[in-house]
Formats: sequence, C-alpha cells, structure tokens
Amino acid sequence: MRIVFMGTPEFACPSLRALSEVHDVCRVVTRPDAVRGRGKRLEPSPVKALAQELGLPVIETSRMTPEVMDELRSCEAALCVVAAYGCILPDELLEMFPLGCINVHASLLPRWRGAAPIQRAVLAGDERAGASIMRVVHELDAGAYCSQVSTPVAGKTSSELLDELGCLGAKALVEAIEQIGDGTVAWVEQDESQVTYAHKIEKAEMRLDPTDGALANVRRVNASTDAAPARCEVAGKGVRVMRACEASDAVAVGEVLVSRGRVLLGCADGSLEVMDVKPDGKREMQACAWAAGLRGENLTWGRV
Repeated sequence: MRIVFMGTPEFACPSLRALSEVHDVCRVVTRPDAVRGRGKRLEPSPVKALAQELGLPVIETSRMTPEVMDELRSCEAALCVVAAYGCILPDELLEMFPLGCINVHASLLPRWRGAAPIQRAVLAGDERAGASIMRVVHELDAGAYCSQVSTPVAGKTSSELLDELGCLGAKALVEAIEQIGDGTVAWVEQDESQVTYAHKIEKAEMRLDPTDGALANVRRVNASTDAAPARCEVAGKGVRVMRACEASDAVAVGEVLVSRGRVLLGCADGSLEVMDVKPDGKREMQACAWAAGLRGENLTWGRV
C-alpha cells in the first residue's frame, strides 16, 4: 500500500521503520531542522534522520502550504499515517486519501487527548498508559479508534514509557493497516463522557515541593523532561532531580538527611530518596557524590 507518513520525534520512528518494511512509504513529512539538545546547532528531527537512513523522500515543513498539499496529492497514496507530527492538519488533507488518515496517539483514548498524554498519565498516577490507532478528524484527537495497546506505568519515566509505547504502537499500527486494507477493521467511537485533556506541561507544575507528599514528588521526577524538568532548591542552590523514589525514613518536612550514601528530602508524608541529580551549571551525577559537597548542619530544601 502507498502511504504518506507524518511524524517528528523519536516516538514516531518505530512506526516509520515498521511501515517501511511492509509498505511503500512514498513521502515522509516532518518538521524542519531545529536546535536540539545541548549543541545549540541545527539538527534533523529523529524521523528525518531515520527516513534518510531508509532512503525515503522527505518533505520538511511546519505547515501544510499549497505546495506541500500539491506534492502529497501527486503521490496518489491510499492512506496517511500520523505519529506526533506536531502540526494541525487541514480538513482538505484529511479528505485527500481514499482510506483516510490515521494517527498513533500515545494514550488510551478517550483519556488524555492532547499534547502531553504520557506525562499526564504519570503525574495523575494512572495504572496503565497506552497507544491508540485512531482516525484523524477535525476535532483534537476525537476520532474513533480501532486498536489500543497498553503497559503498566508504575516506576517508569515518561521517556521510558514513550520508548515502550512507540514500539507497541508500531506493531498495532501495522496490524490495523492490514485490517483497513482488507476491510475487516472495526472502529470504536470514543465515549465523550470519559474525555480528559493532556494539556502541555508547564515548568511550574514540575517544581518539587516539601509540602506535598513524597509520591506526588516522585511522579514529577518520573514525568520530567528537558523542557519541563523536576527541580528544587537544596541549601540555597538549584538542582534538577533526575531519579528518585519514595522512602519510609522519617525526615522532617523541608529538611535534608544525608546518611550512609543516601540523600533524603523530607516531604509532607514520608520522604523522597534522591538517586541522581544535575546541579545547576554542572553535569549529571549520583546524589551521594553531590551530597558530599553540601556543607553545614540542618540542611533544608524547598521550591526553586
């Protein structure tokens, strides 16, 4: 089957690779090169890099211009597949393909429509996160779905979940396209009464807070990303907490206990054991090595 693929981040790469092995991916649409990571230089999106590796033709664009629409129309593809492309698609494009336009969305719809479904699932303490193969419609993530896959959330970071769901979603996508092609696919309309929205994560939401419970702070750490890191202030200095877990040790709210290589931050209920950190202006390191540089008794911590 001739397919147009649209995607940008790492999450979309397993789907593109899986499609390229069994279908004719006639165009890959991705967002233009951007400054990524610490290098402060233009780099291709993960999807562009993979498409070039696979020898697939790439269109780089952040919006559907008339020129882009004409090129996609000339492909005469049967189906369009979207996976975290990052651009609103016009109705004209959705109507361009005989078999329609489908999306690999990283949530168990109708829960967590929107931009940050995995992080919201982690922050909310959901038992499972998932991916849905759904029709793309005019309303945000409101289309019917034909397949859903899921995995437990407990103890996983949003990055780990995205990697896992990227692979699970790719397998479900290939199976769904086979059903779409032979006419056996069954679509399930979303229950509008169960809809929740995964709004973009704001940095302020990720600030660790001693007046909150340890579990709430662990969830912030696990949901953390470079764009919205889990941060706090210890002994008057800012630090990003990279890895942490709940601990049963009794530590007063807002106090820091360094003992036998462990670093514990007192929360409203219980304590937060910090394993890896990135102090402002420094490299990532183990918390025990970082704590060795802390000075003074009665150390405290708080919101940054």
